[in-house]
Amino acid sequence: MSKRALKTYLSELSKKDLEEQLMDLYTRFPSVKTYYDFVFNPKEEKLVQEAKAKISNEYFPVKRRRPKARRSVAQKYLKHFLKLGMDPHMVADVMCFNLEIAQTFAMDRNVPDAFYKSMANSFTEMTTYISQNGLLADYRERMLKIYKETQEQNWLFEEDFSRALDIID
Repeated sequence: MSKRALKTYLSELSKKDLEEQLMDLYTRFPSVKTYYDFVFNPKEEKLVQEAKAKISNEYFPVKRRRPKARRSVAQKYLKHFLKLGMDPHMVADVMCFNLEIAQTFAMDRNVPDAFYKSMANSFTEMTTYISQNGLLADYRERMLKIYKETQEQNWLFEEDFSRALDIID
């Protein structure tokens, strides 16, 4: 169904029918429920703290012995935050946190090349997001600190990090 057809259909419904349909969507689809729960009670800070705890647990697990170090966990949260329309400052903070915790993790471990490539992709996404949302003034120092740390630790794919940083210049 096209947007135009949906608009026409919705305009023909009475207010009561529209309310019933929305309630039906709310009960049937968890994503609709999540969206409305967020819209009416946006506990952004709580969601960010939850995400940071989960991301941190990926690299420094509390209950298990070996870290999984999966970038996908952070990506899942970031995608969810973007879908909800969360404050760009909060999203940028989680993006930076993801890279900072990964750097701490890689500091004293032998990690595979794929890890560095994945983090280079995260760094590129972070710099792009921050520049597109006009947050450069707030996150410039943090971004440079992350970049310098990659240089000090001699991370692979240095040129990818450098290229991503060129966005802010």
